[in-house]
Amino acid sequence: MKFRYAMVCSSNQNRSMEAHYLLKREGFDVCSYGTGAHVKLPGPSLREPNVYDFGTPYKQMFDELRRKDSELYKRNGILPMLKRNAGVKVAPQRWQLNASDGTFDVVITFEEKVFDMVIEDLHNREHVLMKPVLVINLEVKDNHEEAAVGARLTLDLCQELEATDSWEDNIDNILSMFERQNRRKLVYNISFY
Repeated sequence: MKFRYAMVCSSNQNRSMEAHYLLKREGFDVCSYGTGAHVKLPGPSLREPNVYDFGTPYKQMFDELRRKDSELYKRNGILPMLKRNAGVKVAPQRWQLNASDGTFDVVITFEEKVFDMVIEDLHNREHVLMKPVLVINLEVKDNHEEAAVGARLTLDLCQELEATDSWEDNIDNILSMFERQNRRKLVYNISFY
């Protein structure tokens, strides 16, 4: 694979991790992150989310939620999701703290608010290398079914990017073809490291 990818959602749990899992399985050089202040998982009600700090291991979250209410968290898909996540990496990571992970060629976000936060963060970093980074937003609802669809679409898009000699020269054509084929609107920005 030619490019290095980052998948970014709010909590580095569902959408970014489903895409990370699939792209990693297909041999891509991929990492994933969240942009939120904390990691939030559904709780017994909307007013009672489970809140964790970034860096809390997925296995620890899994064990805690299994102890709290194994049936609820199996039924709503949280335990299987955390088990998948633990098989991909140790813990959720925050985008704003990822500078030591190096640079990426392509960053894909799954929500406009996350896209805006990634762009803002990149603009606020020191631009030492002046290396371009393509940031694309593919809007995906934050549920397990849509995350799976979004991950497959992300894989298709990344495969298209890999098939070109230079995404800089072909990005408009690649994205417009993707939009027509998948009936999904994409937003993109070119930033720099």
